[in-house]
Amino acid sequence: MKGRVVLFVLVALFAGVSWVLSLEASRLQDLTERVGVLDPRTFERLTLITAGTGAAQEDPERLGPIIVVGAGQHAVAIDAGRAAGEALRRAKLPLAQVDTVLLTSLLPENVVGIPELLLAGWAASRSTPLRLVGPPGTKALAAGIEQAYAGPIAAAAAALGLSPDAAHIEALEIGDGWREEKNGLTLRAAALPEGPFPALAYRFESGGRAIVVSGVGFGRDALVALAKAADVLVSEAMHTPTIERATTEQAPEAERIAKEAALHTHAAASGEVAQRAGVRELVLVRLRPPPLHDRQYTGLVRESFSGPVVVAEDAAEFTR
Repeated sequence: MKGRVVLFVLVALFAGVSWVLSLEASRLQDLTERVGVLDPRTFERLTLITAGTGAAQEDPERLGPIIVVGAGQHAVAIDAGRAAGEALRRAKLPLAQVDTVLLTSLLPENVVGIPELLLAGWAASRSTPLRLVGPPGTKALAAGIEQAYAGPIAAAAAALGLSPDAAHIEALEIGDGWREEKNGLTLRAAALPEGPFPALAYRFESGGRAIVVSGVGFGRDALVALAKAADVLVSEAMHTPTIERATTEQAPEAERIAKEAALHTHAAASGEVAQRAGVRELVLVRLRPPPLHDRQYTGLVRESFSGPVVVAEDAAEFTR
């Protein structure tokens, strides 16, 4: 009997120690993922990463808008919203690997994360300037950011021995028909007309696959032309019934909501664009308002689009 008690105590002690070690290992893994050095990624196929899927409004469940398209050694970001650096970390992408940011427009929700990508990527050993490509106004934006952070950059460069050259923004303003080749990755831009400010959509092609990313609700005919037969279309979506209810009931922010609705893509309209373009899959981001469940948006989209519809989460990846 005494031997059984001793054996039971030993088993319980072993189980307790194993549980503590397992817990510590889990905490160490979590810490490593949060702050450890990430190796640059190689993408065997054209890959879409919805690093941040939120919109302008604060939302702890969805970080600001930042989409990444990866091909080979390249990782190109589209827009850089709030907490852009954290979004890339969650997606297991080194900040220094993202050396190019394409802007769909100069709306604040698309650009507030640029200083973070510039300075945190520099501190993480990015060796070249951050390349910023976008519509007219992009050069002025880049110059303003550099001027605002000139003092801190000089101080950090002197104290840490960092090259100030890599804390520079290399800005390029583009328009309709812009095209670029990067070691097997083709990038194209289309201007989206009919809006109150310049806006662009982008098409990425590699290995026989194509991904198209848009960020506004106007210029739909141009977007349809750019997205023809693409594998994936990434589109924002507004929940039309909620917008109509708010404006009908004269909610406190009804006027602002109505103005936003004129700039952005209603869920049903995103489905119409995808159907007209003949894309294989529609990925929804920047949901306004954030959904309680996916069916709030997918139900509206499927009224006009017969293909697969995904309400993307932060850090989700698409390679099919």
